[in-house]
This record gives sequence, C-alpha cells and structure tokens, in this order.
Amino acid sequence: MKIKEIKNIIRKDVPIYYKRFYKGILVIELIEKTDEIPIEFIIEHKPTGALDITVTFSQDIDYPLVPLLKEVKSHIIELDSTRILPP
Repeated sequence: MKIKEIKNIIRKDVPIYYKRFYKGILVIELIEKTDEIPIEFIIEHKPTGALDITVTFSQDIDYPLVPLLKEVKSHIIELDSTRILPP
C-alpha cells in the first residue's frame, strides 16, 4: 500500500480556532489497483503543542485499517508541516 496523494482538499469553515476540519479524496495504490476514497480529517492543536489527527473514511476499504490510518496520519502531518494544506 502506498499513498499517492490527497487531492481536492477543502477546509470547512468552523468557529473553533484550535481545530481545522478538512475534506478530500485519498488516492492510494493497493496491490494491483489504485483507489480513490473520500475522507474527512481533523487537525486539533492540543494545549501542550501536540497535534491530534482524526481521520474518517466515507466508504469501506479493502485493506487493514490500522496500518492505513498510520500512513494517512503521517502523510497529513507532512502536508501540514510543508504548508500544503489550505489555511
């Protein structure tokens, strides 16, 4: 499994300043095919300065969930640190 990209990222406008809500389409390459899965994710800034990321998939995935979540979260952290996510 390889994450190719998260495309069409849109930030939802919410009045909570320490949480950022996003929607997008996750493009992953599985063993023999490429899938596009709609996702929603939240980046929350904790009082300690740490980030808490919550990911929700909008459809069933034919892949083990725990390793997929780990990879998606690290990809989101990378996008956030390089300022690719919409402000």
